[in-house]
Amino acid sequence: MADHKSEAIWVEKYRPTSLKEMVGQEAIVPLLRSYAEKKSMPHLLFAGPPGSGKTTAALALARDLFGSEWRQSFRETNASDERGIDTVRTTIKQYARTAPIGDVGFKILFLDEADNLTSEAQAALRRMMERYSSSCRFILSCNYSSRIIDPIQSRCAVFRFRAYSPDAVRTQLKRVAEGEGKKVSSEAMETILTASGGDMRRAVNLLQLAGTHTDTVSAETIREYATVPLRREVEGMITAALSGNFREARDRLFTLFVERGASGEDIVRAIHSYLPDIPDTILSAREKVRLLEYLGEVDFRLAQGASDRIQLEAVLAHVAAGREDRN
Repeated sequence: MADHKSEAIWVEKYRPTSLKEMVGQEAIVPLLRSYAEKKSMPHLLFAGPPGSGKTTAALALARDLFGSEWRQSFRETNASDERGIDTVRTTIKQYARTAPIGDVGFKILFLDEADNLTSEAQAALRRMMERYSSSCRFILSCNYSSRIIDPIQSRCAVFRFRAYSPDAVRTQLKRVAEGEGKKVSSEAMETILTASGGDMRRAVNLLQLAGTHTDTVSAETIREYATVPLRREVEGMITAALSGNFREARDRLFTLFVERGASGEDIVRAIHSYLPDIPDTILSAREKVRLLEYLGEVDFRLAQGASDRIQLEAVLAHVAAGREDRN
């Protein structure tokens, strides 16, 4: 039987508490550590995909700056919950205008998912950043920096976070597994890396989900719980379409949706990652370019709320039709 040592969420339990403990993001962490050492920093803008360490970096920076009493000088607000101008004028303003505590000379307001703020709210935030810069530093976190207005970007030091490398994810997963007394096979580790796609949060959550009822995590267990399509499944689906067997390809797609619970966006990303490895004898470079262009269109339609199944069946039809044209 598995030893249930803790019911805590592993992502939070093993989140680095200092910048010295962070893995990956080698181009960013040293600069943040220099801010902590000098007790001085500008406004910051963290941009990057989910699970790339933006929130972890902000929390670790605050701990390194303010020490054990860091919570008195740090506040986190999620812009996706309250994205209007009233939030900036009330909640954020009230915090920014109060005097800082301690000897650092300023406090930090961490605004997560800042790209969800309306343009009016961002304009008000820009004025707030100017007016209260002596007492409050802002750290804005977003997935897409292009959605942040230029006047805010020009007032921030911009850090672009990348998806974690496989080595960084593997290092953290080994740390978590060791801490929880779990054994993870090498095949299971590689399966997690494939399923997470550089998203550290997803990788750790998947490890916890798979290791809830067992001390030995296998690749089969990971495949059972992973909600994203794995390389082998997508490869079989595309291979069937390339061979002209549209019915089999569609059946494999249906399995991904129904049995695996994968989303259309997950499948599009998996096809995108598999595309470069298809031999040119099967799919020429020109055909790959055309398919990539079509995947871009489908990805946009899905973001706009189009039907996952219809759009992905259209992709398979596009692939199968291209095969018939070659013949």
